Amino acid sequence: MLALCCFSLRCFSLDCFSLHGFLLRHRLRRAALVASVGLGALCHADDQVVDKVYHPYVDALTTEFSARSTFQDPQSEPNIAQAHQVALGHSIGARNFAELHLLGSRDRAGTFTTDALQVEVKRQLTEQGEYAADWAVLVEYESNLHINAKEFAVGLITEREFGRWSGTGNLFLINEWGRDTKHEFEAILALQARYRYQRELEPTLEFYAGQGTRAFGPVLQGDIRMGTRKKLHWESGVLFGLDQPSPTKTWRLLFEYDF
Repeated sequence: MLALCCFSLRCFSLDCFSLHGFLLRHRLRRAALVASVGLGALCHADDQVVDKVYHPYVDALTTEFSARSTFQDPQSEPNIAQAHQVALGHSIGARNFAELHLLGSRDRAGTFTTDALQVEVKRQLTEQGEYAADWAVLVEYESNLHINAKEFAVGLITEREFGRWSGTGNLFLINEWGRDTKHEFEAILALQARYRYQRELEPTLEFYAGQGTRAFGPVLQGDIRMGTRKKLHWESGVLFGLDQPSPTKTWRLLFEYDF
């Protein structure tokens, strides 16, 4: 009888140990999956220097739906191959414009993730043509949907006309923090020279500089009138990396529908 009891206790202990091991392996796999999603989302925040060039103007009584994407052909193989975002915005008075963005990305394995929510507010500081250059300021707050990571950015926007050319500059200072990310500051500079050939087609040159990226290349853009106070703005171009850490090529595409 004693031997039978000892055998039963031994079997019970082995079963408990096996169950504990199974639960531990399951938790480890789950933690690894969450970590991989989080790292992919972080790569989106850090790697996307090429995005768009902002202009300092606000159209009163305007609602805007926009979609934009970037596609990278890298020197090395980062996780993020594509970055996408959709946004809905509306003007607040004559000088303010607020927009809500949903950000997502697709990695090189073809997996799409919804990464973050972003709130953006632009304030037009001067009237167009009031001074030698037109000015605006833009603030952004971004919150990651998978991990504890936040981002706050302040941008200074300026534009000046030179005959049929327009020169635009954006300078962003960015603060990233959170329990699951490194607390750091970074800056992004975007410059644009645009030739106003006609409303539907404006050849453009753009330059971007930021963390791990120096890029320069041509962009085409234009406005298509679609009725009273309605238009479709489009941009399409390719930016070429200027140094070894930069992506070899970054294609960017943007559509904005104002109504």
